[in-house]
Amino acid sequence: MTKQPRPTVRKRVEAIVLGASAGGIDALAVLLDGLPAGWRIPMAVVLHLPETHESHLAEIFAQRLPIPVHEAADKMPLAAGNLYFAPPGYHLSIERERSFSLSCEPPVLFSRPSIDVLMASASAAYGPMVAGFLLTGANDDGAEGLHRIHLAGGLTAVQDPKEALIPIMPNAAIARHVPDHVLPLRELRALLLELESAHAT
Repeated sequence: MTKQPRPTVRKRVEAIVLGASAGGIDALAVLLDGLPAGWRIPMAVVLHLPETHESHLAEIFAQRLPIPVHEAADKMPLAAGNLYFAPPGYHLSIERERSFSLSCEPPVLFSRPSIDVLMASASAAYGPMVAGFLLTGANDDGAEGLHRIHLAGGLTAVQDPKEALIPIMPNAAIARHVPDHVLPLRELRALLLELESAHAT
């Protein structure tokens, strides 16, 4: 049977939130590879890391990408075209005025930062104007948060479990709701670029 082409995305979003765990650094590297220098949508990422280890994610991705990359800080506003990583040991939330909040609340599904916390807060802050991407990982974190984005009318995308290094996280999300897109990383990257194009119109 011939594979049907994926429909072109015409939804305009004002923020993208991404979550990953085991295998996530390599998956993000593929997903974000080749982003244009004129990228405009702010993006926030939770990647599970040991709380006791200093994170170098911002430095690593700043060397790979042509857009500004930061470790998110409390009260920092989300700026257009910037990429933000949650610091280890803190939950990262997005407030309704579109700035970050850090907290030391207990771990969620053994994780702090929690993908669920970031995605649920993004759904409250942006409503239908947010997109959530969930990648490889070894627990259920992100399934509920992505569902909250779905309920708010936002766009939800999950890495194809057959491609994921660890499929537990994508499978948990798919079991929680039917995502708008379940795709391999290269096609998720194409989806990102389509969201940027729609944002510009």
